[in-house]
Amino acid sequence: MKMFSRRSMGQAMGLAAAAALTTSAFTLEAHADVVTGEAAPAFTVETASGETLSLESLSGQTVVLEWTNHGCPYVQRHYGSEHIQDLQAAAADDDVVWVQVISSAPGEQGHVGADEALALNQERGATPAHVVLDPSGEMGRLYDARTTPHMYVIDADGVLQYQGGIDDQPRPRPGDPEPTDYVTMALAAVSAGETPDPAQTQPYGCNVKYAY
Repeated sequence: MKMFSRRSMGQAMGLAAAAALTTSAFTLEAHADVVTGEAAPAFTVETASGETLSLESLSGQTVVLEWTNHGCPYVQRHYGSEHIQDLQAAAADDDVVWVQVISSAPGEQGHVGADEALALNQERGATPAHVVLDPSGEMGRLYDARTTPHMYVIDADGVLQYQGGIDDQPRPRPGDPEPTDYVTMALAAVSAGETPDPAQTQPYGCNVKYAY
């Protein structure tokens, strides 16, 4: 009989849990009110720094919305590899406004206060332009954010140009080809005045931990 170490069993259980989370994410349907190619839902929120931020105040600028949860293994993978930090830095260089949104409810995985949210970003070397705390889930539900990460790209005219996954590899394996980076592709298309292709993909990750 083949024996497994406690570590290998733990890794297998972790992969199984991650796969289950991904499967649930892939079965969710898009919200009818969040339509790619149409006006992005308007919002007015308070940031972790105490500022008021609205979509209207960002008019004339390209905006990226990133739903996140620091306890989610998918988020940890993208931050651990510094993938998201690189995207944020590149966005800032191109005058793109990167907004990180945390919709985890109190008592749920990923819920943090303002100070902790800002400290987490500092520890990881993350540089979003704004951090929005959304414990009520109001902004998350407005955008029908389903997973962490779940990404949105809004152009300077307030049109939602991309929504979906950060890339095409929910469960990368050794030897896999380089991932298709949907966010980078969408930003490049918007910068060139073109429509992203694809403009919508299926997000993957942990379910957003909304209050119910």
